[in-house]
Amino acid sequence: MPTWLIPSWAPNFHPLVIHFPIVLVLAAAVVDLVDVAFERSQWLKAATTTLYVTGALSLVVAFLTGLQAAGTVLVPGMAYPVITAHRQWALVTMTYCIVVATLRLLVLRGANGRSRRRRIALLGIGLVSVVLIQQTAERGARLVYEYGTGIVGAPAPR
Repeated sequence: MPTWLIPSWAPNFHPLVIHFPIVLVLAAAVVDLVDVAFERSQWLKAATTTLYVTGALSLVVAFLTGLQAAGTVLVPGMAYPVITAHRQWALVTMTYCIVVATLRLLVLRGANGRSRRRRIALLGIGLVSVVLIQQTAERGARLVYEYGTGIVGAPAPR
């Protein structure tokens, strides 16, 4: 990757891209919730699908930059179990969100029926992706804020 694209304060690309999938998947779930609660128009189905698809694509980028980032930063010995858990959660989250995005695309192309039951089921599926994102982000935040991974001049963990 071209390092001239990375600002001097960033250790690698991962911190520059990681917030996009978090926001996109959360926004998709919120739009799903609005659709279920207020039974809004057909355009919400397309908007939610777009958010889930872009969220899944950005998760692929975040996952790949995370793999690259693990090799570019100093990882304290005590942080290895957390980095392993973060990588595993990220892989599960990325895979699940790709499946959700594919499902949403199939639903968008499929039957015109927008039954309340179908919208509630899709909301439930989307909320699982929010939980997965939260669990992955929790472990990533621990790496930075508890262990100082990727922080230049971070104090050693106690």
